[in-house]
Amino acid sequence: MITVLITAYREALTVGHAIEAFLSQMPPDGEILVVCPDAETAAVVARYEDHSTSVARAGVRQIRDPQRGKPAALNLGLKAACGEIVIFSDGDVYVDDDALEPLLRPFVNPMVGAVSGRPVSLSPRDTLLGYWSHLLTDAGAHQTRLARDRQGKFLVSSGYLFAARRTLVNPVPEDALAEDAVISHRIAEQGYRIRYAPEARVYVKYPTTYRDWLRQRVRSAGGYAQDYVRRSPYSMRSARLEMLTGTPLALRYPREAREFVWTLLLFAARLHLWGLVFLNVRVLRRPLSDLWKRVETTK
Repeated sequence: MITVLITAYREALTVGHAIEAFLSQMPPDGEILVVCPDAETAAVVARYEDHSTSVARAGVRQIRDPQRGKPAALNLGLKAACGEIVIFSDGDVYVDDDALEPLLRPFVNPMVGAVSGRPVSLSPRDTLLGYWSHLLTDAGAHQTRLARDRQGKFLVSSGYLFAARRTLVNPVPEDALAEDAVISHRIAEQGYRIRYAPEARVYVKYPTTYRDWLRQRVRSAGGYAQDYVRRSPYSMRSARLEMLTGTPLALRYPREAREFVWTLLLFAARLHLWGLVFLNVRVLRRPLSDLWKRVETTK
């Protein structure tokens, strides 16, 4: 049995699309759980609950959480999940029409513990921040995961879309800033491999202002500075690794002079980002409630 676990907060305008994208390819005995704290999102999910009683489609149900953050919401969903494989996603993204089959295929190997999908940017490439989103998802995350998967190396799953064996996923620390990284590292530490399924695409809208970009990135990159990930024997992402492996990929990505200038600006922005991560996570040790802020321009 398969469980799709979607976490959402104030995403009434997008959660319906997220649910429908999964429903069209779910087996009849599968389930979709949506964990959300707000009444507006819950009202949208309820429409799908009312129509999910037919044996011809997967069941949809919701769980209301006390709004203690995404890690706590995930833990509630994991307790309620019935599937042997849990697929994690968000209420403000949507998967491709044929994403599930390639995402689930690697689990034929019993030593595969998790499989990551591929985020694809919906943002326009002809703007500065839109270009950054394409560079970071294509030349950055995609090419890095593809190379590490081919080499049999450890890789971190994307929180926008990944699947894992439920028995391998322990409760996520409620102060974790990058729950996808924590889950990935803990699965690898149990001796299981994490695979990459580039055909399993998930479509994502990225920030359109520098303030929102920093807000989102400090939160996600900050998770790699927390002890849960920093002290793991496995490693995929850090300021040092980004400089060594990411720089050549980034410099090969531009198609024109304007994009090359934008790439150089991204280098400066990443230095700013990692400086903020060091200050906020390592020095000030600011809590999740301070660092996990809603990013409005991605909705």
